[in-house]
Amino acid sequence: MASEPLTKSEIAKLVANDIPSGSYVNLGIGLPTLVSNFITPDSDIILHTENGMLGMGPEALGDEIDLELINAGKIPVTELLGASYFHQADSFAMIRGGHIDICVLGAFQVSLAGDLANWHAGDPNDIPSVGGAMDLASGAAKMFVMMTLFDKSGKSKLIKECTAPLTAVKCVNRIYSDMAIIEISAGGIEVLEVFGISEGELLDRIGMN
Repeated sequence: MASEPLTKSEIAKLVANDIPSGSYVNLGIGLPTLVSNFITPDSDIILHTENGMLGMGPEALGDEIDLELINAGKIPVTELLGASYFHQADSFAMIRGGHIDICVLGAFQVSLAGDLANWHAGDPNDIPSVGGAMDLASGAAKMFVMMTLFDKSGKSKLIKECTAPLTAVKCVNRIYSDMAIIEISAGGIEVLEVFGISEGELLDRIGMN
């Protein structure tokens, strides 16, 4: 157990390390974009973007920045050798056709059954952001969620039932958070690792004890 909760970059590194070689992976907007910075060129992992790219590399910095080369979150990125480009419709055909092995998305809430709410927090004053999350949640073979486990008020984002509008049902396989890695299956949840908190305290705070 780590003595402190993980930083955003530390969470991203854990996700990158758990992606099998040979996978085709889509990284969602927000925290998931950091994962690309920890995938090495020799890992044989192909990053896919909703806006039409295969072979995305890490975030572009300094002289690497080309404002015509961005990911779906409008962040400048690099390209790896062999990268290809295509129409956004073709990109969504890949997603909807089941050709993405893993997608990594952020979340406002995840239910104990693996339901995902990530396009609207439920506040009527918030601006909704649907994007391609619904397609990815339904079309990818496996889904990882990256998020802080508790919101700013200390409430757990992993809850019995989502109160925010759903993106998809029973789609989340694993949560990577600052406090824990949690596996979700038909049999329930399993805490794989904790950071800066004991497993007992974690289960208390998410209402599982």
